[in-house]
Amino acid sequence: METGNPDRILTLPNALSLLRLAGVPVFLWLVLGPERDGLALCVLMVAGFTDYADGWLARKLNQTSRLGQMLDPAADRLYILATLIGLTVREIVPLWLTLALIVRDVMLVACVPTLRRLSYGPALPVHYLGKAATFNLLYAFPFLLLGDGTGEMTTVQTLANVLGWSFAIWGSGLYWWAGVLYVVQVRRLVEADRRT
Repeated sequence: METGNPDRILTLPNALSLLRLAGVPVFLWLVLGPERDGLALCVLMVAGFTDYADGWLARKLNQTSRLGQMLDPAADRLYILATLIGLTVREIVPLWLTLALIVRDVMLVACVPTLRRLSYGPALPVHYLGKAATFNLLYAFPFLLLGDGTGEMTTVQTLANVLGWSFAIWGSGLYWWAGVLYVVQVRRLVEADRRT
């Protein structure tokens, strides 16, 4: 078993995160270019598997790293953004939902300079609520893509649509809730810093 080295770059979990990142433009091209939804769903499934696998391997092989702690959430955010863009352009997801999720991320990015000033790096540790939100959203989008259809919807498309919107609504609510908790954490850190 390898010893943990937070500065290590060449690890299997980091390679999986990079593979996931490389899939983002491929997914977006498949959805917007040739509209090969089946292949786009496969890319999302591989991304979901590698998202689980990189964290599991990092813990199992003791290969957690600072780079991995930045790559993993970055890949999640980019998949969410790419999926939102693709599904909004295709009119599968309404613009208001896309804007609501993007505004939440912009709000969190605005906290980064404060965190850096307080020597907390670019982000606080990921909260379980944020992971649950990301899980819901990353499940919602494949179902919504699968549920997209013109003309009369099949039973599978109808079921996929219901599941997709269920995950999207829960995921969006949890995404905002986690974002608000994150801002509250940052505010508490600022207040503690002022007292010292």
